[in-house]
Amino acid sequence: MEFETIRAEIHPGSVGVLTLNRPELRNAISIKMRKEISACLDAWENDSAVGVLVMTGAGAVFSAGFDLKEFRNPALTEEIFTTSSRYHRDVWKFPKPVIAAVNGPALAGGFDLAKLCDIRICSRSAAFGHPEIKFGSPVLYTPLRWIVGEGIARDLCLSGRMMGAEEALRTGLVSEVTEDGKALERALAIAATLLEAPLPALTATKGFMIDPAMEAAFLMEHDEGFRRVLPALAGTARKK
Repeated sequence: MEFETIRAEIHPGSVGVLTLNRPELRNAISIKMRKEISACLDAWENDSAVGVLVMTGAGAVFSAGFDLKEFRNPALTEEIFTTSSRYHRDVWKFPKPVIAAVNGPALAGGFDLAKLCDIRICSRSAAFGHPEIKFGSPVLYTPLRWIVGEGIARDLCLSGRMMGAEEALRTGLVSEVTEDGKALERALAIAATLLEAPLPALTATKGFMIDPAMEAAFLMEHDEGFRRVLPALAGTARKK
């Protein structure tokens, strides 16, 4: 498949690798990128050549979050919302195991993307945080609290502070820390280990992990919260 903002490659051994590919913009997640991620996941959902999905970023950053330039254009407000709403659900509900190979900072929407994956590993230069709280954007709280617990999730979501790789490992946000430049290689090795199990067993087990409570949480935290503050976020972006 050919895309403009992502690379989609099927590696030997039934591993699909989706790379956020806007390194010159710190892999900012644009409307087009969200649409292309959704299209890729749609294609791979029933493709027997893909048993495990690995998501990573091109260059030295996983993703700095949503492309704020788009928020400056009021005509894009509805498309920002609808593509965001769909793409988050597409990642969360993807029926096969998803590994995030976090090769560098994962901030704001980039942090959300990582936390929607099943397994996260990161490089030593990785950092995680929700700086968007400082300019008025609500934060996806529920998937983070499921991973690291209530206390740390509340701290990160309300403070906007950065969490480095070692703290991420200590709190269980990531399961491994690799040397810089090695996250994807390690993720591919983990994918190969997962694929020692039959795919029907993996997809059945993944199905147990797609908690139906997430839909109610997402409706409140994203669909209602994000739509409520979108006009204010657009005004803030236009000032930058």
